[in-house]
Amino acid sequence: MAETTTYAPAITAPPLPAPNAAAFRRLGTGARFQKRTLFLVFYILFALLPIYWMVNMSFKTNEEILSSFSIFPQEFTWANYKTIFTDVSWYSGYINSLIYVAINTLISITVALPAAYAFSRYSFLGDQQLFFWLLTNRMTPPAVFLLPFFQLYTTLGLMDTHIAVAMAHLVFNVPLAVWILEGFMSGIPREIDETAYIDGYSFPRFFITIFLPLIKAGVGVAAFFCFMFSWVELLLARTLTSVNAKPIVATMTRTVSASGMDWAVLAAAGTLTIVPGAIVIWFVRHYIAKGFAMGRV
Repeated sequence: MAETTTYAPAITAPPLPAPNAAAFRRLGTGARFQKRTLFLVFYILFALLPIYWMVNMSFKTNEEILSSFSIFPQEFTWANYKTIFTDVSWYSGYINSLIYVAINTLISITVALPAAYAFSRYSFLGDQQLFFWLLTNRMTPPAVFLLPFFQLYTTLGLMDTHIAVAMAHLVFNVPLAVWILEGFMSGIPREIDETAYIDGYSFPRFFITIFLPLIKAGVGVAAFFCFMFSWVELLLARTLTSVNAKPIVATMTRTVSASGMDWAVLAAAGTLTIVPGAIVIWFVRHYIAKGFAMGRV
């Protein structure tokens, strides 16, 4: 009798799932995000490296700076900062800079507010040409105005005064402030003005109590840029001052002595120069972001 052979049923593997397009998109998005993150990290490190090196040098001695290369100070010292806070030629430079920068920022914003309101609310003959002329003043190099300012202030007896530097910087800061504020004011509906006038508001009352709070972001952005330009500008500030109103940027360019450049004190002065700008940026950081969103920064 013939034997029958039985075979077990063949086991087949389950079919592979079809490729998921959404999964591939997620992988591609994640890879791009990682590349952007790495690029941002390298950029931040590259940008912060000079600042770190300046801070690092401020805690060294001149001998260590010139003789060796070290990431951290080998002989940590506060002597450089002590020199700045005890030497009148150094700390007076910071005081002078703060004085004329504050004067310039206050006058620039005060003059720019009504001018920007006029450009944003009214149309008159030559308004676009006048607005363009203001911007061309901002784009002009400071050296163009150097000789006229020098002769004018010499005649009026304003040389080596805080108001001289503050008034000279108005040529550059007022057009910039007008341009920034005009963009913010144009985003405010005109119906607010009309409603306030119908309710019996006078223009000064309306502008101060209603309109100005609506553009406080623009005021903050304009004040920041006026502050930064006046704080770091060197050519006019150095030429129009000598002793009584000499700013810190001019003092830092005159650190050469018979023994050479005082690199350590210069690094400490540069570190302290960053502090006011960093403080201002911290307070107006949200306003600057809004200015970027509106295209005026």
